[in-house]
Amino acid sequence: MPAASPSYPRGPYRFIDREYLIVTYESEPTAIRAALPEPLEPDGSNTVLYEFIRMPDSAGFGSYTESGVVIPALFRGEHVSFTAQMYLDDEPPIVGGREIWGFPKKHGQPRLAIVHDTLTGTLDYASVQVAVGTMGYKHQHLLYDVAGKKQCSPASIIEKMSKTQVNLELIPGVDGTLAIAELVAYNLTDIAIKGVWSGPARLHLVPHANAPVADLPVVRVLGGLHFIADLTLPYGRVRHNYLAPRPATS
Repeated sequence: MPAASPSYPRGPYRFIDREYLIVTYESEPTAIRAALPEPLEPDGSNTVLYEFIRMPDSAGFGSYTESGVVIPALFRGEHVSFTAQMYLDDEPPIVGGREIWGFPKKHGQPRLAIVHDTLTGTLDYASVQVAVGTMGYKHQHLLYDVAGKKQCSPASIIEKMSKTQVNLELIPGVDGTLAIAELVAYNLTDIAIKGVWSGPARLHLVPHANAPVADLPVVRVLGGLHFIADLTLPYGRVRHNYLAPRPATS
């Protein structure tokens, strides 16, 4: 952190009109197990969430877009969401996310835009397009079904977003060995939902050495979700310290 000009201010951090395209898909169980650090365990659903997120108004971080992989998992019996990979196009949230919460952030070129009748998310890394997610734009408003009956309330979306999320924070010391190795947890707060939609969705992932999103291959797309929300990202807490001394065994 440069003392003369810090890359980001102190939090917590408020996000306005944060827009999500989330494609949920079935992947291979062995790939999911390999992507989860212990003591996290697969939750048995064999599902992965691929996210494209547009953040036009984020306090302290500015305007940016990110894309990445989130895996539903279990931590000592609790259902959590593990952030496995993230790519974004703005320096303050890259360094802040890595230094504070341990987000696995790297610089890439993600985009989320409406192209004619299609909500389209893309991720380019080192001039290669490694991810394309598409969804029919606002095909189905989730608050009501076609018969006018209540289908899904903002409260249910808030409940899903409030679920504990965890990151693996790895920070080396001056000798190159790990100085910090922790599972960091956090929960989004002050969530307000401004719109939720579903629609037909597809996801295409391309193998890349430095952006290995395709290491969690798409077996079958299960659905797409598009929503807009305001929320606050608070500071995190340590749930597991890999460097803590282990009790002696007799």
